[in-house]
Amino acid sequence: MAWKWKYSPKEQLEDMSSLHPGLTGLQNLENTCYMNAVLQCLCSLTPLVQYFLSGQWNTALHEEIGESATAFGCLVSDMWLGEFDYVSPEAFHSVFAKRYPTFSKRTQHDAQEFLICVLDDLHEAFKQPSQERQSPGAGARSSSGTSIITQLFEGQLSHGIRCLTCKAHSDRPESFTVLSLPIPSTRACSLQDCLECFFQPDTLTLNNQINCYWCGSNQDATVKASITKAPPIIIFHLKRTRSEGNSQPPCATHSAIWISLPTSPPRVATLESTACVL
Repeated sequence: MAWKWKYSPKEQLEDMSSLHPGLTGLQNLENTCYMNAVLQCLCSLTPLVQYFLSGQWNTALHEEIGESATAFGCLVSDMWLGEFDYVSPEAFHSVFAKRYPTFSKRTQHDAQEFLICVLDDLHEAFKQPSQERQSPGAGARSSSGTSIITQLFEGQLSHGIRCLTCKAHSDRPESFTVLSLPIPSTRACSLQDCLECFFQPDTLTLNNQINCYWCGSNQDATVKASITKAPPIIIFHLKRTRSEGNSQPPCATHSAIWISLPTSPPRVATLESTACVL
């Protein structure tokens, strides 16, 4: 399928002054509110929108695997520069479902899983060989090249691990795109509370013991996470289910959460990021 842009990039940017850019809804395709929620979030992020409306994506696109990325770009164009109160994401859904058949049916799915698939797909469509030497903790996206996705969304965690027997300390780096935060209370809590819960030290014991090099055996340990590199846009996923034991299915956590990004979250080196919460 060949996709055509309604305007040239220059005409698109000029037309924004006479319209209400971005104030466009998405039509539900039966039970696809999970998809619409994710698409609305992504299409509200200024750097990503500018990347598509300016035409920068054209030079980076791998056409052989870029059909759904192009369809996403057309959707961004329609939402920001169209003349309608709402548009249908049916064309994007149809193309995307060919690469990810799990989402082919118009039924409910997990929004976070859909988001990760969209980010992976966009990264593959736009990735370029990385010019920088990768760190040992570089994620799958960074190790395979850089793209607008890694530039905007990929950050770096460090897990500080301390053996409780010999007190030896080590750091394990890990890249992240989505940061999954626990909800610490069934009552009202803030995003700050969720972050503080995430950065609390945890004890690794029993089946979770570490193999300590200095002790030469499995030992209890503590682990504490910190963000060493914050991305320009940080995505928080709130874990709204909790386990009630091995024999019980997960149950929902009902909490009212204040979504306001703290100016200096705990265990964050420097954070000047836009927050996107699922």
